Amino acid sequence: MIASTLRSTGRVASTRTQRRTMAGGFPANMAVKKNKFMEEWNGKREITEKSFEVNFANIPTLVMTLLVVPYGIYTWSRSEFLNGSDDPRYKDLC
Repeated sequence: MIASTLRSTGRVASTRTQRRTMAGGFPANMAVKKNKFMEEWNGKREITEKSFEVNFANIPTLVMTLLVVPYGIYTWSRSEFLNGSDDPRYKDLC
């Protein structure tokens, strides 16, 4: 009797399909609503390298953001490193 019960439950369990849900336990019938503003922003982001142009109007902005600002951060952090540390281990690094 026990063997027949185990066989019948094994058959039922093997024929039953597993119901999968999305991450977080949301049911599969919940639809994702697209945000049109995010879709537009993603589209513009994908074509940035095609629409970007270097001309005389944006060269000062490029120089400031690519050269002057990083070098300023480097010199400020290096001066803080040299002036703020009395530890002899750091004297030979700079």
